[in-house]
Amino acid sequence: MSETVTDPQRPIERRAAPPPVLRLQGIERHYREGAGRLSVLSGADLSVSTGEIVALVAPSGAGKSTLLHIAGLLERPDKGDVLIDGNSVTAVTDADRTAIRRNKIGFVYQFHHLLPEFTALENVMMPQLIRGLPRKEAATRAEALLAYMRLAERKNHRPSELSGGEQQRVAIARAVANAPRLLLADEPTGNLDPTTAHYVFDALAALVRASGLAALIVTHNMDLAERMDRRITLSGGKVVEL
Repeated sequence: MSETVTDPQRPIERRAAPPPVLRLQGIERHYREGAGRLSVLSGADLSVSTGEIVALVAPSGAGKSTLLHIAGLLERPDKGDVLIDGNSVTAVTDADRTAIRRNKIGFVYQFHHLLPEFTALENVMMPQLIRGLPRKEAATRAEALLAYMRLAERKNHRPSELSGGEQQRVAIARAVANAPRLLLADEPTGNLDPTTAHYVFDALAALVRASGLAALIVTHNMDLAERMDRRITLSGGKVVEL
């Protein structure tokens, strides 16, 4: 059997690296304040790649929520471009923005916002049913996610029957139920005691790594921020690496 010998003079073909899941380019956002104008973001640039967890740490009023809302297509920038998987989504229609949020972006907030009348399982099924998945398929995926978050035995409990940490883990499972590409979290452990906060963060980080998500997490918890891949802040309306 003959062996194929690689020509040492032939250049090695290298595959181009995939684009960042999230890229913000030259983002500007201004608000009217009385007779003047308040500039919150002034040429902000940011990229977050697959499997990466980025901490956004900044004082109140610096523009963290505005940046997160623009990244999550909840707000349009006055100038600049938002790209998801290399595709510009800044100027798409409202209907397309809604579809992108539903299919490609997961949100986790400081307050879990679970539906109180539904069980943990039903809460995680809900975004899948809205997307149009059959109920049986949605239930199977929801059960798998709750099991991954160590909540299998709590799947039939309503939010009022769960601890704060359990509620937030259900919220994380719900956020990734539609297999998004990007996870945006706003103080996801802000209402939890330190021990529970670390436990919830560990669960979130493991899910990001296993799913190949890109995650941007706003936090005031420097202990947790130090455990993320990168730390950024906002200064003068721009993103600055820490």
